[in-house]
Amino acid sequence: MSKSKSGANEKNNMKWWQLSLFGVGCTIGTGFFLGSGLAIKMTGPAILIAFLMAALGTYFVYDALSKMTAKEPLQAGFRSYAKKAYGRWAGFSSGWVYWSSEVLIMGSQLTALSIFSRFWFPNIPLWVFTAIYAVLGLTIILIGVKLLNRLENILAILKISAITMFIVIAFLAIFGVIDGNRPIQFPNSANEIIPHGIKGLWSAFIFAFYAFGGIEILGLMATNLKDPSEAPKAGKVMLFTLMFIYILSIGLAVIMVPWNHFNTEESTFVVALNSYRLSFVPHFFNATLIIAGFSTMTASLYGVTSVLETLGKEKDAPACFAKKGKLKVPLWTLIITMLGVTASIISALLLPNKIYEWVTTAAGLMLLYNWLFILASSRKILELKAKEKFMYTIGAVIILIAVSGTLFHATSRPGFFISLAFIGVIALITFILSFKWRKEQTKEKSKRKVLKPWPTA
Repeated sequence: MSKSKSGANEKNNMKWWQLSLFGVGCTIGTGFFLGSGLAIKMTGPAILIAFLMAALGTYFVYDALSKMTAKEPLQAGFRSYAKKAYGRWAGFSSGWVYWSSEVLIMGSQLTALSIFSRFWFPNIPLWVFTAIYAVLGLTIILIGVKLLNRLENILAILKISAITMFIVIAFLAIFGVIDGNRPIQFPNSANEIIPHGIKGLWSAFIFAFYAFGGIEILGLMATNLKDPSEAPKAGKVMLFTLMFIYILSIGLAVIMVPWNHFNTEESTFVVALNSYRLSFVPHFFNATLIIAGFSTMTASLYGVTSVLETLGKEKDAPACFAKKGKLKVPLWTLIITMLGVTASIISALLLPNKIYEWVTTAAGLMLLYNWLFILASSRKILELKAKEKFMYTIGAVIILIAVSGTLFHATSRPGFFISLAFIGVIALITFILSFKWRKEQTKEKSKRKVLKPWPTA
């Protein structure tokens, strides 16, 4: 067997349950552990409704993506399907929107990781931790996908174990086995369940969706499945697991603590357990936060380097981004990604109190714009039944509700305009390059005419 053939077989041997576990691992991160606290503060216990609807919308998007993957596995995933469905402009803009959103996410995650680490080492500057975590993430990516898959599976188990531990402690507290400083109070009025009304719930939708961010990476990894037709099954198991974990854990948290006690400086679960005499809890959950943030940051790093490499291969970025040397990842792809991450980190360090909310909203919105592209692409690529058309339309409506909701709250509104600024710049570049692409198409057509053989008698 040739070396290349054996390498391909080694790469394409992932089982569906491994992909599900990978998806859980790269999805549960700071977006859930920290973002859920902000969402609860904005809408109260009614945030459970937002999580249910976000899970439904996410399922419809992944269903479309996985069916396209099962039909034709493509290396660039969602970006390739957008290009195939609507042309080069769609693939170009979709790829760069995704790259920009993930770079913003990585910057905020690295900053969050540094803040969590200072819980134990308060005198060490933030930039030292950001540099350490960035180098560790890069090392894992350079070693290869096999290590990333194994690491995400291990970290997924650790994160699920931590949340399970919280659920067990919460039930012990509710049934009076563990005594705390605050009595358990069940929300029993409309004002306690949804204190800020429909507008508050509408505004918090984006943070519920943000907790499910990661299905694009799952789509990229699905090409490594031994049987690509199992991609839909892997996604269903992953999303059901996430929905169960999110709904149960947040539901318990809002029973244990009044909604207005949550914030973005502490984990939702640390706040919920603060009134119980469990000295190990802050340290344990701080370690869990670091694990969660690091795994999602590393998965994002894999996503942006993969997309940038395929952009280079398909001439939607400079060719040097696809030129491989001795490293597993092209050198210029690493350089441009790290420059983007560094700029994002500097912004986060300069504006530590506001940047998390703004960046989280902007990055979450740009991910949702790509999700709309995925749903739109499926209509062109797949032969959809009436049921699937209805499902994907409902998914698009739920996403648009989440996008429009950011305009109704001062916390998320700046992020909406930041996302529009990124979209505007990418749209302008796409428009300028479209003239060049048309010229290339015209030249290609004229070459074909010249090379076309004369008909024989």
